[in-house]
Amino acid sequence: MAGLNLELVDGGVGAYCARPANGDARIGLVVIQEIFGVNSHIRSVCDRLAESGFLAVAPDMFHRQRPAVELGYGEQDIATGFGLKQQLADEDALCDLQAASSWLRSEGVDKVGVVGFCMGGYYTFLSAARLQPDGAVAYYGGGIGDLLDEADSISCPILFHFGNLDAHIPPEVVDAVEKRTASLDARVFRYDADHGFNCDQRGSYDDSSAQLAWQRTVEFFRNL
Repeated sequence: MAGLNLELVDGGVGAYCARPANGDARIGLVVIQEIFGVNSHIRSVCDRLAESGFLAVAPDMFHRQRPAVELGYGEQDIATGFGLKQQLADEDALCDLQAASSWLRSEGVDKVGVVGFCMGGYYTFLSAARLQPDGAVAYYGGGIGDLLDEADSISCPILFHFGNLDAHIPPEVVDAVEKRTASLDARVFRYDADHGFNCDQRGSYDDSSAQLAWQRTVEFFRNL
């Protein structure tokens, strides 16, 4: 497991990569960060995916604004992360995600999926609509409700994980996501948990919800 550098048309973007122990993977996964950068939590997600047999890569989505930023979860970190997010254009983000997907395919995987958390959940949905991955999983993606007009462009299977206690994503938004994606190969799962329930470094971490969502995510990608 090691860092690598993906080459883009406008230079390079740092990324964290984790490979299965035997080096072989049928499925590659782009892991999309929260507003806190490719921090220890996102790296651990990549490591766990590699342990489950996937080739995982997490591109540094803020490399244009503040390369290699790594934030915690305090108030100042949250403010810094939101500021960086506001400077990130969707077109630039999609360019980086396409580069990560292309790199995975160059490594010889059969299929490429996308999984993202919070901000990354937003870009997971947008990637599913515009980049045509083979599968997508969005964890508590803020802003997905504003992207529902893009749903008709999604052709891959997609999972959503939302927390019922998440004040950032009210139930009516989750209802709208479920209704708008009902005609797709989509599943919406709800947990009695708060925003960020998958991250064991946050006070909102919920072990039972995190484990169940993880099991569903791994099974979903294995069955692509």
